[in-house]
Amino acid sequence: MLRIENIKTFYGNIQALQDVSIEVKKGEIITLIGANGAGKSTTLMSISGIEPPRSGKIFFEDQDITGMDPDKIVSLGIVQVPEGRRIFPFLTVRENLDMGAFLRTDKEEIKKDIEYVYSLFPLLAERKNQPGGTLSGGEQQMLAISRALMAKPKLLLLDEPSLGLAPIIVQQIMDIIKKVNTENKTTIFLVEQNANLALKIADRGYVMETGRITMKDTAKALQQNEEVKKAYLGI
Repeated sequence: MLRIENIKTFYGNIQALQDVSIEVKKGEIITLIGANGAGKSTTLMSISGIEPPRSGKIFFEDQDITGMDPDKIVSLGIVQVPEGRRIFPFLTVRENLDMGAFLRTDKEEIKKDIEYVYSLFPLLAERKNQPGGTLSGGEQQMLAISRALMAKPKLLLLDEPSLGLAPIIVQQIMDIIKKVNTENKTTIFLVEQNANLALKIADRGYVMETGRITMKDTAKALQQNEEVKKAYLGI
């Protein structure tokens, strides 16, 4: 579904990604793990068109999307939940969800999808008329994921969904990510510092260090890899 071929991405003169190649197959969860500052978020922003690579290619469903405008990439079915949530704080929960469906015209399906995300996160249904900025951090993350789901993504990019959240909320969100993948067959690209949790729900994983992919394997194999255990799993 997604193929990244030897991309190099820069911030000014500083190279953030060095010959990064990643493949995402339809229907799977892949995770990209690594230390803070390794280049994980930059990888997602390169896919989304926010920080286009200076060289290399990105293909989505065999279409070259390298350098394509972000709004066009969203219209193809690639939707990102950014790090730090970034909901619309002065809009209500329901209005935030409506913004997620901005490009859609299928009103009846939109209604069904709103009920679906309310079933995933019942707290959002209870707070549907509440401004997004008044929600707790965990509730805002639920809203950010739900808003992305309202766009009916083919590929959902998740950037550090566990960041700054209580362990019980983190586990709930990871369970929902797995559920969305299983029930909707939504393909998911998960960037996560909590490597232990990410590898538990992923099918395959990539390890990134200083802008390079240093390892790739099934999630199960990476969990058992001694280097990964030592560096990222605290074992």
